[in-house]
Amino acid sequence: MTNATTTMTLIPGGTFQTGSDNFYPEERPRRKVRVDAFRIDATPVTNRAFAEFVAATGHVTIAEVPPDPKLYPDLDEEYRVPASLVFQRTATPVPLDDHHQWWALVPGADWRHPTGPDSNIDDLMDHPVVHVGFEDAQAYAQWAGKTLPTEAQWEFAARGGHDDRDYQWGDELEPEGRIMANYWRGLFPFASQKPDGNYRTSAVKSYPPNDYGLYDMVGNVWEWTRDWYAMPKAAQKKPGACCTIDNPRGGKIGESYEIPGGPKIGRKVLKGGSHLCAVNYCQRYRPASRSPQAVDSPTSHVGFRCVAPA
Repeated sequence: MTNATTTMTLIPGGTFQTGSDNFYPEERPRRKVRVDAFRIDATPVTNRAFAEFVAATGHVTIAEVPPDPKLYPDLDEEYRVPASLVFQRTATPVPLDDHHQWWALVPGADWRHPTGPDSNIDDLMDHPVVHVGFEDAQAYAQWAGKTLPTEAQWEFAARGGHDDRDYQWGDELEPEGRIMANYWRGLFPFASQKPDGNYRTSAVKSYPPNDYGLYDMVGNVWEWTRDWYAMPKAAQKKPGACCTIDNPRGGKIGESYEIPGGPKIGRKVLKGGSHLCAVNYCQRYRPASRSPQAVDSPTSHVGFRCVAPA
């Protein structure tokens, strides 16, 4: 079934410089790749669109079922319930090398209840859906007649035709004081300076699009891609050979993390940063940014968008 609620934009194929040498090690080195033309959702998939999918298919997300005891044999009994990770703003400054200070596994948190069982999405229907694992995003894409983007497709689209910029709009985070995306303003994770007081997701299209007409490609929510995570490698330059990589696919399932006493869980590449990225922490509100995410780990700041052949 094709989902009619999400507009798609045609992205011309081309060659570009992926990655960045200016920020984090996992983005290095810059390297030349080429992608074929494709179409991509103009916005992240919203709660409204995801609700259509669930109504049509009866899909149950990973956050709505208890953890598989075969995968988590040593998990404490209190955590053997449906739950998801929710950001909790701290009251005071905390060490930024300990993410447990601001993440809490909340029973009853899922896409319908983004901050816990007492919350709802009645006023968030045009916000990106969150608390979706990789398989949830993949199931939606299949229902919609689409796929999840590769990392290269996603970054090419996010750059909007410019591969020489740190940010999708230029080299300044806030050009002439303008706020161009939903990222954390203030000192993370306790002091938010956003005028409306909202330090979570925003409705799609709340900020300017990039030069391809795509919204929220950086900030708001991290977005799933279908590539396994690995540290990038420079193209092998051989005499007489071109060093441009065509339609690259990244990583292997072996690039994973191991559960104590259990199996290894694969990690996919997330792109674009989220509303929790800040100047003092996680400057990943950029097209080149990337992060590994376990496929079975939904959170309150991860969503997705889809692609389709041109």
